[in-house]
Amino acid sequence: MSRRDRKVFIITGISGAGKSQALKAFEDFGFFCVDNLPVPLLESFADLLVKSPHMKRVALGMDIREGKILSILPEIVGRLRDRGVGHRIIFLEASDDVVIRRFSETRHRHPLGIKIAEAIREERKRLLPIREIADKVIDTSSMTLGELKESISQTLELTRTREMTLSVVSFGYKYGIPMDADIVMDVRFLPNPNYVPSLRRLTGLHASVARYLMGQPAAKRFLEEYLKLISGLLPYYVREGKSYLTVAIGCTGGQHRSVFIAKYLASRLRGSGHPILEFHRDIDH
Repeated sequence: MSRRDRKVFIITGISGAGKSQALKAFEDFGFFCVDNLPVPLLESFADLLVKSPHMKRVALGMDIREGKILSILPEIVGRLRDRGVGHRIIFLEASDDVVIRRFSETRHRHPLGIKIAEAIREERKRLLPIREIADKVIDTSSMTLGELKESISQTLELTRTREMTLSVVSFGYKYGIPMDADIVMDVRFLPNPNYVPSLRRLTGLHASVARYLMGQPAAKRFLEEYLKLISGLLPYYVREGKSYLTVAIGCTGGQHRSVFIAKYLASRLRGSGHPILEFHRDIDH
């Protein structure tokens, strides 16, 4: 079995961000899943994968339950490819208030065993080196289980190519900036269709809103310049080994301006040679 035939994912992230649900999704996709594999055993497990013709699709869950020994994970995963095991790291996270609410609803105790707000801060600090080497960061704050599974499904499909995957996401600043955003653009300088009675109940996906915004000189000039900027940056991100890049476009409520701009950028960038995902986070608020 060649390296390209084997798919190994390491699933990690903030407690309460949905790692268990993510592993269940991988199981549904036919992966052999191991939760809480001790980090020191990772290299031995990698040797087993190389020797086994049957373990082609594997997902490993690792998180703060490992304690301080989790800090050696970046060092160990850096050696996996030398053993013939290519891999991708998916890091799940969510906003503090969402994590607190989820712990409250499940009545589970945080693995660090201290007050929840303090535990979240400490966990983010400890996991930062792992987040920085992740191939994909998924913010589950406003995701349903179905949306999380769909996001994982798209990630699996995109492992067939070595091209960088570009996600263009619209959002509303009143609901917070997406945690997985690499590049954030504020388009609140454009006139707000929400103040036009005939457009208020529509979204940026509607032709009337598109015509209104494209009728603004500032919008047309911005789109030309911003498209040129993003297109020019893509080769540099690829050169740095970036597997996924998320461009987030924000307006006040995430329903008009950001939606139109994100949709326009995604449609124009589909000719860039990179897989393009388009997502409108707050369009239904």
